[in-house]
Amino acid sequence: MVKVKICGICHEAEIGIMNELVPDFVGFVFVKKSRHFISPEHASYLRSKLRQGIKSVGVFANEALQSVALCVEVAGLNMVQLHGEETAEYVAALREYIRCPIMKVYKVAKPQDAEKAIYSTADYVMLDGGNAGDGKTFDWSLLGRVRRKFFLSGGLNPENFQQALELDPQPYALNASSGLEAHRTKDYRKVMKFILGVKSFKKSGVR
Repeated sequence: MVKVKICGICHEAEIGIMNELVPDFVGFVFVKKSRHFISPEHASYLRSKLRQGIKSVGVFANEALQSVALCVEVAGLNMVQLHGEETAEYVAALREYIRCPIMKVYKVAKPQDAEKAIYSTADYVMLDGGNAGDGKTFDWSLLGRVRRKFFLSGGLNPENFQQALELDPQPYALNASSGLEAHRTKDYRKVMKFILGVKSFKKSGVR
């Protein structure tokens, strides 16, 4: 079954939605230029209200190693997501500071970008469009050679997730954020349609 990650959680009301609909992962954003940015302390509070079993992911971009490690400790994160220009050397160094899995995001605009993800040393990879958070999908045909587990992100919403799940290879997980919002906060109906739709999906030709 394909897993679901809901990113950009900022408010306690959104935690209530997550606890009821139970995605596999939720994302807290620690990138200051993002409108979803929250402090490690606020993330810690939200994490304390989160239903047991839902994993928390911290999103960072070109952050100092020590700062990432501090956020992991303060917020009690289960995974780190690197959304900047972090290198394999950075990933290796970060492993000296933290013990949770590391996910590296690759912006896919050409076949070579997907190739980089194939050989990534991170524990997980996420494949995204060129401009994070712009709510737009990218050319999914570029993913054809990716034969490792990957999170798919970029413009996913309740209307297009089925096309994403028909891909070959099928994503390990779908990541959505702004596509599940109304008035800049997570919308219950959109989140419900997305999560329940992914969890109940059956690929064409598969019984």
